[in-house]
Amino acid sequence: MADSDFPGWHGTTIIGVRKGDEVVVAGDGQVSLGQTVIKGTARKVRRLSPGGHDVVAGFAGSTADAFALLERLEAKLEAHPGQLQRASVELAKDWRTDKYLQKLEAMLIVTDGDALLVITGAGDVLEPEHGIAAIGSGGNFALAAARGLIEGDRSAEEVARQAMAIAADICVYTNGNLTVETIAKGGS
Repeated sequence: MADSDFPGWHGTTIIGVRKGDEVVVAGDGQVSLGQTVIKGTARKVRRLSPGGHDVVAGFAGSTADAFALLERLEAKLEAHPGQLQRASVELAKDWRTDKYLQKLEAMLIVTDGDALLVITGAGDVLEPEHGIAAIGSGGNFALAAARGLIEGDRSAEEVARQAMAIAADICVYTNGNLTVETIAKGGS
């Protein structure tokens, strides 16, 4: 299906930044329907705690589809406690082969403080280079900004916040109302 078949498809920026012993996932709050901003304060980054193991997830794409995927991810994490990569691979396999899930239009960035992964509907579970992952309409802007900001004394959160500010200045489908979640190595 073409991008134009999904009027809400152009609409968010999510970034994950690993630096030192912490990983930060940040997402903007804009929800767009076509060229109209419907909401500016949506929360697209969430902390999950299946089985007592913290995972932070951010999503881009259709909100209902992303929630369906987050529920599936939680179930996979409950089946594989403390094994984010395995749970993510199991989710990606289901997403690629299940007729219902194949229709879902979203992407996820997930982390447990150790792994930082991008999960797509094409069956991909990707661990990005340089400890930075970004998805959504402003993802490439945020990724480029974070790559330029990562060196030096800035914390992971400072890099994520500055990269998101740059993306919001460039991408009309991204705003500056951020949700930021930090998770330390080892999941706390």
